[in-house]
Amino acid sequence: MSELTARVATACVLAPIGIAGVLLLDSPGFALVVAAIFAFGLTEWARLIGLTTLAARATLVLVNIALMAFLWEERHTPWLLWAQIVGMAWWPLAALWLRHYHFAEAGKRRNAGLKAVAGTLIVVPAWAAAVMLHLGGEHGEWWVLYVLLLVWIADVAAYFAGRRYGRTKLAPQISPGKTRAGLWGALTGTSLFAGAVALALGWEARDVAVLVGLSLVAVLFSVVGDLFESLIKRHSNAKDSGHVLPGHGGVFDRFDSLFAALPIFGVGKILVGF
Repeated sequence: MSELTARVATACVLAPIGIAGVLLLDSPGFALVVAAIFAFGLTEWARLIGLTTLAARATLVLVNIALMAFLWEERHTPWLLWAQIVGMAWWPLAALWLRHYHFAEAGKRRNAGLKAVAGTLIVVPAWAAAVMLHLGGEHGEWWVLYVLLLVWIADVAAYFAGRRYGRTKLAPQISPGKTRAGLWGALTGTSLFAGAVALALGWEARDVAVLVGLSLVAVLFSVVGDLFESLIKRHSNAKDSGHVLPGHGGVFDRFDSLFAALPIFGVGKILVGF
């Protein structure tokens, strides 16, 4: 089976399950399922960053589960929002780390500790954003679905634009397969999708423009999320975070873009008043 065929087959199985989960689960069930998926992703992250003992890996996962449990208990307070703000502040720092891609590359304990903190800053704010969106009133689950589709469409558009027009590499030292054409394809697909959704809802021109702009920012940071995981994989000489998803690699590979897009979109949605 070719890589593309495997990717498509896996997506055809997972996409309906993911959509059904977002739309049919109540918020407690949704929060629990997403926490379980993200926690599994953290087990992959722990391996990538060089946590060699079971105790160290379990500690990382359990600390993050405890943080998510705390945020759920405090969901009616500003804690969920503050967690997203922390995530929104983290991703520009991650972009700076990409520019200095040899930073923390050596397999030292302090570097593993730094990357463990990074894993928490990636996963917990994304979980908080997904939960807060889902809790957000009558149409909360549809906002979650919108962000999922946004990232999926950007990913597909980037893949095909990169294959067809890709010449100049986007970040050759980090991810040689990504091209500038792929980035432009992602942004084009994002604009068309966001504009189509807003127009279908009958929104005014200003709101259409705001949704398109917010979606573009979220997708730009989703690229940072993708590249950041690629950087950590390069540090550890790993091709994928895992092997549970044929054609995609591991759970962290599948969600790396979404981890970044969620808190950016979640906070942005509040700022623009949607």
